[in-house]
Amino acid sequence: MNQENQPYLSVVVPVFNEEGNVAELHRQILNVCQNLGKDFEIIFVNDGSSDGSLEKMKQLSPLKIINFRKNFGQTAALDAGFKTAQGEIVATLDGDLQNDPADIPRLIKKMEEGYDVVSGWRKNRHDGFCKKINSKLAARLRKFLINDGIHDSGCTLKVYKRECFDGVDLYGEMHRFIPALLKIQGFKVGELEVNHRPRTSGVTKYDWHRGVKGVLDMGSVWFWKKFANRPLHLFGAAGLFLIAISIMSGLFIAYKKIFQHISLSDTVLTELTMFAFLIGIQFIVFGLLADILSKNYYAINKTTAYEIKEILER
Repeated sequence: MNQENQPYLSVVVPVFNEEGNVAELHRQILNVCQNLGKDFEIIFVNDGSSDGSLEKMKQLSPLKIINFRKNFGQTAALDAGFKTAQGEIVATLDGDLQNDPADIPRLIKKMEEGYDVVSGWRKNRHDGFCKKINSKLAARLRKFLINDGIHDSGCTLKVYKRECFDGVDLYGEMHRFIPALLKIQGFKVGELEVNHRPRTSGVTKYDWHRGVKGVLDMGSVWFWKKFANRPLHLFGAAGLFLIAISIMSGLFIAYKKIFQHISLSDTVLTELTMFAFLIGIQFIVFGLLADILSKNYYAINKTTAYEIKEILER
């Protein structure tokens, strides 16, 4: 897009089976954007909805619709939205009307304090008891492993500077950890309390499967934060530790055999010593291979984990 025609704000919304919410959400977003008095675009990503969400979206204007061939998940939907958005600032929010579009100008105002991304904090959440407990447990684990400096990384309501997503690809359930990923790259992350509304239509898409995937992706972010550009430090250190243990065990075995004349046929120490030594060597080799892969990662382009069927503009 020509720089002169570049919108100030892009609003990206992932939508999956939100037939009863998309029209009202679009109306609220449009009202907020018009009140800003600057150029904007609204992007809804239809993440393989099986209800009438797409048909509802086709009746709305102005709106850009990214239509997936099937359900690829919220992370893929946001990634597609980020790659399509042209605005200087990109705002994201859920399609279930629980995030309040009226908070977007406040988040942008907070960004003017020098932040590259400002994340919403649903301090007073209107969710079910189990979802609240799971979120609190995940937040504590996230703080222990990656400590992204915010209370509510799972809140989709965020605003970003456009440059945050240059060269960033999202996979799995990584949308929860975007602030952490950006912080790793040196972007400044802020937070602001936002309104959170009870769901009035549709059903929650959160289940235990997403929770498990989130924990696994959290481990990936932890590894990325600590060892992405130096995996040999992790695997090599583990390998050297095991080799050191095997050497000490071997010396102990040799002492027992040579000086105390103790038979080793009834002990597993010999097998464990050899096992630890070989596993240690394997860890070092694996670290070297991971180091090579890490360098290749930074040197080549990656393909996306989703496929867009069409992009419609109303």
